[in-house]
Amino acid sequence: MAKSSSHEHKLAPNVLGLFESAVMGVAGSAPAYSIAATTAGLVAAVGLAGPASLLYCGIAMFGIVFAFNYLGRTESNAGATYAWVRRGLHPALGYIAGWSLIMCSSIFMVAATLPAGSSFLGLFSDKLSNSKGWVTLFGTVFFLLMVAAVAFGVTITARVQVIMSGIEVGLLLLFGLLAIFHGHPVHPFSWHWFAWTNPFGSHSAFFAGALLAAFYYWGWDVTANLNEETKGSRKTPGRGAIIGMLITFALFEVFTVGSNMVLTSKQVSDNSANVLGVLGQEVWKGNGGKLLVVAVLLSTVATLETQLIQVTRTMFSMGRDGTLFKKFGTVHPTFKTPIVATTTITIVGIGLFVGSQFIGSIGTIMGDAIAAIALQISIYYAFAGYAVVVLFRKEMTKSIKNFILMGVWPLIGAVFMTIMFFKVIPTLNSTTKWIGLGTIALGLIPMAWYWSQGHVYFKMPTKAERIAVLEEIEHNL
Repeated sequence: MAKSSSHEHKLAPNVLGLFESAVMGVAGSAPAYSIAATTAGLVAAVGLAGPASLLYCGIAMFGIVFAFNYLGRTESNAGATYAWVRRGLHPALGYIAGWSLIMCSSIFMVAATLPAGSSFLGLFSDKLSNSKGWVTLFGTVFFLLMVAAVAFGVTITARVQVIMSGIEVGLLLLFGLLAIFHGHPVHPFSWHWFAWTNPFGSHSAFFAGALLAAFYYWGWDVTANLNEETKGSRKTPGRGAIIGMLITFALFEVFTVGSNMVLTSKQVSDNSANVLGVLGQEVWKGNGGKLLVVAVLLSTVATLETQLIQVTRTMFSMGRDGTLFKKFGTVHPTFKTPIVATTTITIVGIGLFVGSQFIGSIGTIMGDAIAAIALQISIYYAFAGYAVVVLFRKEMTKSIKNFILMGVWPLIGAVFMTIMFFKVIPTLNSTTKWIGLGTIALGLIPMAWYWSQGHVYFKMPTKAERIAVLEEIEHNL
């Protein structure tokens, strides 16, 4: 796939370093937002076993993180899995991986915009924080502010993220520790919260919890979509993802344990849109407790920004390759950002916000959106895990480290995502299935069209190209 040398198809290079990349990884997973949006669903699915779901899914997720780390050394491409899965597995699977990311990021616009509006309004009125109209209005304002930050260049994006994510992580750590060391716990701490007996049993809720846990972690891979704009583009994004994942894994476990100790299941279910607001007041009455709501707001706005980056960079890569509208592959002459892709996803996002008004309550919208997104996540993460095993099959036998980090762990992650995908489908409602699977099926239409046109992307690599890739892999290890 030859890339145009024209400035119209080049993003701004060497803008981000390891620190910024790691910050992006944390911002992408959005710890405060993920906890606020998903805690009620996780408690409803597995009760007090939330720490176990996050632990086991986290172990599998690290396998996917390592897969991205090594796949990134084969090629710097803003499309990330879209390009890498093609090399490792098949062009059709690469296309579906890219399309899956576009779909889940687009759906996420609704799933993130609602908590952004709700968190902001919750600082002033509990009634307004549960009003769909007001929540959507203020959420849209925050969304448009993040569109502006993304459109004006990744340098501005990174600076905004460092400030927002720094405050967010600090507040989460503070309130997590306050919850754990709260003087009068509702549930005394128990190591059983980290254990899970018979996860494959016919009535086990293990994979339902794992699906939600996958949504918790999702977003760290924004570092991969920024590789063309990162110094040391073959290695730095992967390292940034590992650091970001380590930080969010620790935060999720600390905070979930704290939530178990402080909140009753009724408090969680009755306040599904404002769980952290309730927790904040439990451990720090008054205005101090509202600081946790500020953390949710910052986190939500931050992850809106990173998802805009992921979807626009993937659309940019596909447009540049000519496997979507070619205009998506053009960048702004001054800001060096994919301006056409950004404008398009802005229009789509606002349309989805308006459409969400007719679906149901905020809780219903969030539940369906999160489960649908998690299904799509599992598809492209699994493909990445399998792809690294295929591409690095000769390298993984050269050392124990390679065997574990290039082979065994990514394979465990990929198999986990695959089993989870098929296990949870029968348990989901029709709306979630239509959103999650139906939007993926839509991708078959453009794929069939561009494939029928004989596009170079869909031609399998020749033997010479495969040898060149293997030589490049050895050089970049």
